[in-house]
Amino acid sequence: MATKNLRNDMEAVLKALQIKDINDGVSTGVHSWKPAGARLESYSPVDGELIASVVQAGKDDYEKVIRQAQQAFLEWRNVPAPKRGELVRQMGNKLREMKEPLGKLVSYEMGKSLQEGLGEVQEMIDICDFAVGLSRQLYGLTMHSERPGHRMYEQYHPLGIVGIISAFNFPVAVWSWNSMIAWVCGDVCIWKPSEKVPLSAIACQNIIQEVLRDFGAPEGLSCLVIGDYKVGELMTNDTRIPLISATGSTRMGKAVGTAVAQRLGRSLLELGGNNAIIISEHADLDLAIIGSVFGAVGTAGQRCTTTRRLIIHRSKYEEMKQRLVKAYGQLRIGNPLDENYHVGPLIDKQAVQAYLSAIAAVKEEGGKMLVEGGAFSGSDYASGCYVKPCIAEVQPNFKIVQHETFAPILYIMPYDTIDEAIAIQNNVPQGLSSAIFSLNIRETEAFLSAAGSDCGIANVNIGTSGAEIGGAFGGEKETGGGRESGSDSWKAYMRRQTNTINYTTKLPLAQGIKFDL
Repeated sequence: MATKNLRNDMEAVLKALQIKDINDGVSTGVHSWKPAGARLESYSPVDGELIASVVQAGKDDYEKVIRQAQQAFLEWRNVPAPKRGELVRQMGNKLREMKEPLGKLVSYEMGKSLQEGLGEVQEMIDICDFAVGLSRQLYGLTMHSERPGHRMYEQYHPLGIVGIISAFNFPVAVWSWNSMIAWVCGDVCIWKPSEKVPLSAIACQNIIQEVLRDFGAPEGLSCLVIGDYKVGELMTNDTRIPLISATGSTRMGKAVGTAVAQRLGRSLLELGGNNAIIISEHADLDLAIIGSVFGAVGTAGQRCTTTRRLIIHRSKYEEMKQRLVKAYGQLRIGNPLDENYHVGPLIDKQAVQAYLSAIAAVKEEGGKMLVEGGAFSGSDYASGCYVKPCIAEVQPNFKIVQHETFAPILYIMPYDTIDEAIAIQNNVPQGLSSAIFSLNIRETEAFLSAAGSDCGIANVNIGTSGAEIGGAFGGEKETGGGRESGSDSWKAYMRRQTNTINYTTKLPLAQGIKFDL
């Protein structure tokens, strides 16, 4: 798989994105420097080849970054919001220019298909467009005072430094969801990307450097700190960072949320998903099979919105089983940069072991493999990260079914009534995404009601995967409760202030209290 053509193509990509053999893992925007930490090597799960290296940040490097970010905020908060939006508009245009090389790097470093890599960059462009419009819509509201000659209103002010901790599965989009909105809100950002995809983060910083310089943005507006969990701990415990936005596992989120709460800071958490699709007796099965298969195997099952469970009406169960087996038999696993393949690799060999362990747990609990799993070997799969998408028949109460495995393992189970299906869907610790395929309006409305799906996302006749920029993205329960990207999620990046103005010569007190001197 490590063909000469692939290597030549990636060399051109790295050159276009200004990725060197050894890169500085710290930047405050235009400026970067060689930090004091150990060297981090980024290997591609596509072919197992070394892409490039990064020198990681140490504690002193982090301190230098945070001081620069503090200084930048004092300047940036005074820039009018529409002008802040203009910076983001220019960033969007730059991302349009660099969409193809950045999308290819995302695909090569993370392992998702090229179309998904390009789609992720398109998400970045879309959030720029959204944020530009938002920069003129940071609305407050007015209220009537109970006191004569007074008026009240609420307004939103910039919050300060936003710390962004992102996961490997979306190496660039999650950063943009947070940073673009934070910047139009008047905040500055410090980004700690996943150690598994550091080059994609450096590429983003390189892309926007020219825009920052030409705009005259304060140094420290966009900061990058690459390092291990210790850097993350510095951020979560730092009282100078009022908001930590963290994306990753539930285990990581609990640690972040606890640390931030102890200092009474704010956290925006986007954590695990264990997403289900209910396939009704009234479903359009042609739609359902497409949504289910793509949801289960896209990004090799490494999305937080990946479809993990299919809850199928008993009358359609056998037919869906047959169609799923047929569809899985048509899947082609291989180089994600080659559009002839449907499924690429897992992120690393540790993920492969987690996948194999999950399959073993299914069998141990009494599950039946409908489509067998396993890891690929041989020269075409030299990275050791390729696995077979598989399907298991299970009971809803299996321990492994309650757990999110970041791999293409699909659990299927039957149901008899819609109430039973909703109960099965909700009976997991996570609450990110959900869907129902049904043409029966009573079922779909029940699914969307207060007694229906308990997830942050509930879809009808589309799968669980994907998030549109206009809607706030996030989930409930162990998913963390945070919301990013659309709707009024911008309020998380600002502080709210209530104002009362007295325009008379008297000072009446609230609730009719008398205080005469």
